[in-house]
This record gives sequence, structure tokens and C-alpha cells, in this order.
Amino acid sequence: MEKAILVFQTDFTYKEGAVCAMYGVVKSVDRSLEIIDGSHELPQYDTWSASYRLYQSMKFWPKGTVFVSVVDPGVGTSRKASVAKTKDGYFIVSPDNGSLTHVKNNVGIESIREIDETINRLKGKDTEGVSIFHGRDLFGYCAARLASGIISFEEVGPEYSVDEIICHKIEKPTIENGVIKGIFEINDPNFGNLWTNVETKMFFENDFNYGDDLQVTIYHDDIIVYDKKVRFDKSFGMVEKGEDIIYNNELMKIAMATSMDSFEKKNNLGFGSNWKVEFKKYE
Repeated sequence: MEKAILVFQTDFTYKEGAVCAMYGVVKSVDRSLEIIDGSHELPQYDTWSASYRLYQSMKFWPKGTVFVSVVDPGVGTSRKASVAKTKDGYFIVSPDNGSLTHVKNNVGIESIREIDETINRLKGKDTEGVSIFHGRDLFGYCAARLASGIISFEEVGPEYSVDEIICHKIEKPTIENGVIKGIFEINDPNFGNLWTNVETKMFFENDFNYGDDLQVTIYHDDIIVYDKKVRFDKSFGMVEKGEDIIYNNELMKIAMATSMDSFEKKNNLGFGSNWKVEFKKYE
């Protein structure tokens, strides 16, 4: 039977040995397991970003892939350590702390289990007294056992209700009187683009077409911080260098960028549920 791939994402960075230790535990369980890096540069303690990055890339992997997501500001506390099985056939090993929000909302979670530490926690190697490295001792170890077939999903630990999963609040986009409203859900940190939760098809359904000028209003905590005419088009090169653009991103959602500059930094913007955006035809 083919073994599952392991994909890891954390906020650990590569500045010290945490990632190396996690991978050592995986290989100690089963040397044949394939380990792939998602990202180890997630913002510190940011479970919202962890949640979005899982949703962003998961569907492009083979079914059965085991994702290990460790952004865990509550490590060692009463928050649940879990393994979730998605409705489309993937597994996520993660603290239940909001990191499952986007997958639950956009894909669906079929079942979730709390990791039984008496069975699926690393023993020996002077780790029993450690409470602050569940990425190594709990998530990495349990994920390796699951991916290798040593344990089944049912042997992870006791099942609990999907309704109990901790989730961030995300408002759905709306269309009303020719105005489309949404939020900036995430950034593209290397280029400074900001991605909304508005599906591109909503633009076309509202008769917004490539080449149109739209009025864009951005609110932070209900205070207007940006109010400009911006072109909607297919790609960054459709406007001049330094000019803002609305475009269709890789997930078929509406995003904003500045050609060859950072839209986020230039306009002092951010992302999350308190960053709201409105689009309407420019008049």
C-alpha cells in the first residue's frame, strides 16, 4: 500500500533546529516517508494565516496527503491536539485553535479526533517532561504513524463533534444594489498583494468585466482608509508600473495589487475580518 505524503507548515522558521527535530522524529518512525515543506515562514502565532494556507494549497495534492500545521500559541494548554479528515479525502494534524477554519468553511470536515497522548506521543529521548514542543512530540510523531499506516485514523484517539471545532469568524461576501462587499482574507507577502474572499464569478454576475474602472473603498474597523478608482483586469502588466489593479487570483478570487510594488505596504493596509472592501462601477 502506498504511503501518504507529509506536508508541513509552521511559524518556526529555519533559524534554529525545530524543523530539523520534527523531521528527525518522522524519519525515526518510518525512513521511507516523504516530507514536503509547505511553509515555515507563517506569521508568528497567526492561526488565521495557518488556516488560509491550508485551504490555499491542499486540493492540489494527492488524496490522502497528511498535512501537519503547527501554529500553536496555546501549546501545553487545554486546547485540543487533533487530526481532522476532510470531506474531500485529506488529513490535517493540528491544534484545534482556529487553524481549521477555512478548510471547514470552504471544503468541509467529515470527522475529527483528539490525539491520544498515551499512545500517539513520542516516548523516550528525554521528551516526557516537555510541554512546549508538540510539533515534534505530538503532531509530527502522530502524523508519521498515520501516514506510514502504523495507525488508522480511528486509532488517533477519541472522536468529537465537528461542531466543536474552534473557528475564526468569517463574513461571507455580498452583492447589493450593484455593490460587492467582502474582506481581505490574506496577503501575498513577497509581493504585497491582498486577496479577498470575493469569488471572481461574483464580478461577472454583477456585470463587472475586464477593463472596467471600479470604485474601491477599503475600511479598517469601519474607518475608510482607501477610496479610489481602480482598473479590473486579468494581470498586473495591464497597468503601468506603480499603478493599482484589481485582478483574478490563482484561486479564482478577487485580489488587489500594485504593478511592481507592494499594494499592502504602499497603502498601509492589512488583512483579516476587520479589513473590509467594497467594489462598485465607477461613475
